[in-house]
Amino acid sequence: MHKALSVSALFAAIGNVLPVHAEALKVSLSEEGAYRSVQEAVDALPSTGGSILVGPGIYRGKVGVAKPNVYVRGGGKRPDEVVIVYGNSAGTAGGTRLSATLDASGDSFRLENLTVRNDYSANPANPASQAVALSVTGDKVVIANVRILGAQDTLFANKGANGRMSRQFFVDCYIEGHVDFIFGNAKAYFRKCELHGVANHAVVYTAQSRASEDEDSAFVFDHCTLTADSAARNVALGRPWRPYAAVIFLSAQIDAPVMAEGWIEWDPGKSRSLMSAYYAEYRSLGIGADPTGRERYAHQLSGREVKQWSLQSFFSRDTSWISQPR
Repeated sequence: MHKALSVSALFAAIGNVLPVHAEALKVSLSEEGAYRSVQEAVDALPSTGGSILVGPGIYRGKVGVAKPNVYVRGGGKRPDEVVIVYGNSAGTAGGTRLSATLDASGDSFRLENLTVRNDYSANPANPASQAVALSVTGDKVVIANVRILGAQDTLFANKGANGRMSRQFFVDCYIEGHVDFIFGNAKAYFRKCELHGVANHAVVYTAQSRASEDEDSAFVFDHCTLTADSAARNVALGRPWRPYAAVIFLSAQIDAPVMAEGWIEWDPGKSRSLMSAYYAEYRSLGIGADPTGRERYAHQLSGREVKQWSLQSFFSRDTSWISQPR
């Protein structure tokens, strides 16, 4: 994983520090008196939320967090030491979002230093299907130093109930998948994350779904690295799930063999959404970064234009929630 700054250093650079959470509930596979599953600890929190410390191990089971102000942190030295995993698909669960291993719909949710995985695709007998690892629909959500693992539709970053906008901040995360693996209609900012395409006949990093031009949503990837397995084919930066999809890459290191045009139609030969979508890059580097062959409706941003996509501008200078203590 590309990790130029520690999580604490990055928040300090924004002008804040990570919050201190006292008296965390403990989850452990062996510690006496601890909860044995993450969901049991979530259920035990008061309605106002609280903190949960998860000890090293593999925790198989779905987790739903609807309460506000919940902070879940892995207690290992690395995020791969604490794994929350399940294997539902859209078909087996009754819907794409319902397939999520971890569903975070509560506001001010924080997740740090662990792995969330959907391992449905690991069984070769399973038919291809959407299978979400992490679904985030709460507002003011921070995901830091988390590995988010899946195949098709790995991360659902979307609005909340009744179409309410969801602001989300991801930092130092590793996100992997293949078709549309970061998708939805949130106002989401990704900083210093690695996006990895796994071996497949097609890899599409994003499927943002802004439905109208005046909707205040987008995916911004700031100093992120794009990689792919050697067997990944037809690699694209994104395709518009809805006509006004908005995705911006700032100073991306594109070490994957992204196709020359970069962006593709949702349904090539039938849909015509690239002309209304907003797809942009600023100073991309790497083997997949050549701007000369990009899709004609895509943008290469100038130094002046890029300012509107800084972290502070994107969130209208309201970033206190990124490290606001509770």
